[in-house]
Amino acid sequence: MLAIIDYKAGNQTSVKRALDHLGIPSAITSDRRVLENSIGLIFPGVGAAGQAMGVLDSSGLSDSMRALTGAGKPMLGICLGCQIMLERSEENDAQTLGLLPGETVAFPPNLNDFDGRPIRVPHMGWNTVRFIKRSPLWENLKPTDQFYFVHSFYPNPAPGLALGLTWHGQDFCSVYGREGLWALQFHPEKSGAPGLTILENYYRHCRERAARSR
Repeated sequence: MLAIIDYKAGNQTSVKRALDHLGIPSAITSDRRVLENSIGLIFPGVGAAGQAMGVLDSSGLSDSMRALTGAGKPMLGICLGCQIMLERSEENDAQTLGLLPGETVAFPPNLNDFDGRPIRVPHMGWNTVRFIKRSPLWENLKPTDQFYFVHSFYPNPAPGLALGLTWHGQDFCSVYGREGLWALQFHPEKSGAPGLTILENYYRHCRERAARSR
């Protein structure tokens, strides 16, 4: 079973519906025992970094997540979850989880598209991802696949952690991480077949990792 971390930041139910559609067993939970007994974690969220960290810290979930991922539990961060896996966010000047080195930054003002037209922030809608490193998450995806984004901030991880780039007035990191600990700025649960493929690939990785640890 996958555990969807419940920290009152929204979007958990849409992730649960996507997993239900795929026939993947999951539970929305903040119970440490359920998180420990799962084969993998999903850390979604919509909202502001400061508010989310307040809930995570006051509930003890931040310590649980650090301990579980530090012990090798797989985790997939989505949107706000992706952003606050890093050490700091410019949004609310928040100290965040620090699961991986780096910070979340705001899109700069006055961005322009390839044709010189101004680009809107937030970045909202469908866009491609240029995968720059191999990952089991990308299996059965095509370079032309598009994913759904909605965000005004983006992750800026330490060098070497970026796995995918997206263009929105500039190249920005839209996927980062290492094996078993990944973060997606886009919403796979809202990205049609390509997004569902990523969730399936993540579940397969978790099952294979759990089988190896028995």
